[in-house]
Order: sequence, then C-alpha cells, then structure tokens
Amino acid sequence: MAFLLEPTVIIICHINNTYQVYITLFLYSPSRVNGVIGKSIKEYDENAENRKSKQFKKTQVNMKLLSTLMVVLMFSAIGMNAQEQKAEQTPEESMVLLLSPTFSFSHKKLAYVTLEDGTEIKGNIQDIDREKGLIDFVKIKDGLGKKHKLKPEAIKHMYLPPSGIDNYAKVVDFATDAKKWNDQRLDQNLISQGYAFFEQADVKIKKKTERLLVQLLNPSFSSKISVYHDPKAKETTGLGVGGINVVGGIAKSYYIKKNSDATTYKLTKKDYQKQFKMFWSDSDILVETYGTSPKWRDLTEHIHKYNEM
Repeated sequence: MAFLLEPTVIIICHINNTYQVYITLFLYSPSRVNGVIGKSIKEYDENAENRKSKQFKKTQVNMKLLSTLMVVLMFSAIGMNAQEQKAEQTPEESMVLLLSPTFSFSHKKLAYVTLEDGTEIKGNIQDIDREKGLIDFVKIKDGLGKKHKLKPEAIKHMYLPPSGIDNYAKVVDFATDAKKWNDQRLDQNLISQGYAFFEQADVKIKKKTERLLVQLLNPSFSSKISVYHDPKAKETTGLGVGGINVVGGIAKSYYIKKNSDATTYKLTKKDYQKQFKMFWSDSDILVETYGTSPKWRDLTEHIHKYNEM
C-alpha cells in the first residue's frame, strides 16, 4: 500500500531556558487520498504506477526540505538560547570561544587571496587539494575567467567563503560578538559573514620549524595571540551536525603565536602543564593565577586574560 508523506508540523517549545524542537509526520493512505480528491479506489489503482513514481519524487523532496529545516531550526534555537543565557553568565562564561575549523568552501561566493608579492586575486574557488591535512594548492578562477593554481608558499593570506551549513554556524558564532573585535588587521566585514581566514606562519614543531598556510580560529580576539588550526589534531567529544562541531569539542592541540614573536608554537593538551610557564612566561599574572595546575580546557580564558594585559 502506498502512503503520502504530507508536510510536517514543527513545534518549538521553550522549556527550562532551552528550546526544544518537536517534529510530527502525517501519513495518509490511498482511501484518505480518495476522500480528499474525490476519486474512486479503482481510478486510484489504475494510475498506481504513475502515482508511485511522482509520489516517490515528492517524498524525496519533502525529506530533503525536512532535513534542511531541522538543521536550520536547531541552529536558530542554539543561537536564541545563547543570547538568552548570555545575560546570566559570568564574564568568564561569556568569553568568545575558538571557532571550529572550516573544511568545505563555497564555489559560488567570492574568495579573496593576497599573494606574497602583493598581488590580489578575487574569484571563485575551483578546488583545494590537501596533503596530510595541510593545503597543497588552491585553484581559483578570477573575474576575467583566468585560472590560477597557487601553492601555499605563494599565498600571504586569504579569505575563503565556507559552504552551506558551515557558513551558518560561523555567522551564529559572530552574531552576538560583533562589538568585541580587537584585531584591526583583519577584514571584519568578511569575518562577520563567516569567511575563514588563512595566513602564513612559521610553526615550530619539536626542533623543526616549517612555514605553513594555516587557518585562524580566534579572529575576534587575536590582537595579541593568534590561534591556528592544527590539521593533525584530534578532538575531544562534541555534538556535531553535518561534520560541524556545534557544542563542545576542543582540539587536543593548536598552533599558537604571540603576535610580538616571529615563531608559532604547537601547544598540546597532553603537555600543556609542562608548556604553560614557558609559553606564558611574560605574564606574571597568568603564571601566578593558573601556574600550579593549568587546565587545557581553560586555554581560551588564558588567551583572553593575556589580551587584557
């Protein structure tokens, strides 16, 4: 027996300071369809094959719309809940957090690339190839139709537009923190639209220093400290949707640079207590406050405190 999947009813309830989403599906049998459209069961059965084909396509469309709507509603609820809870949070709890790294990029929105020689390229991303997590080359087609294949060492910095839901997640992150920008070297307009910012950094890993093109994860509070994504880092457990971290999930290592230094260092969760005093040695306040037992989960708090010095 064939069934029709009708549009869903979606209810958002506000319970205990959280938004809960309830979704109800309605299924109708052929006899119900017969009553609604005024056709007999016989007429319905004669056109069964036709109806099956059309209804299957309709169901596919409905399910795609439902999936998209569910994700959008979830992010909307998270955004509303975040704004509501912000007024009740302490200064430490309301700190802007590190962004989740962006891995997929739009081929329709413009990307902005500045080369080491000062040349600026504005166009659409064609392809980004990675090797061991690091960018190996970027293909971009400019406004004149010319294609550029760029190695990372030729790129000084670039702004890339995330695709789909990844972009929505980044915009939600910035929606309530627009007034907290403190790094004037960045294009705040592009960052507030969810663009990912990449730049060159000399990263010291153990005894070896490599020049890498890495993604900045703290664009809204990077005046003194820059935190970059470590492509090889594992993450603690967090709630994910479509490959994007929504709640929790802090990486177990980052590339971190004091903007007054030339070198970027790799800090890890495993060795953070050993690395703490050495890395934050120019801040007596941080060392005295957290030095006895620094926690990796408080890294963002340490960065904010350092920025306030």
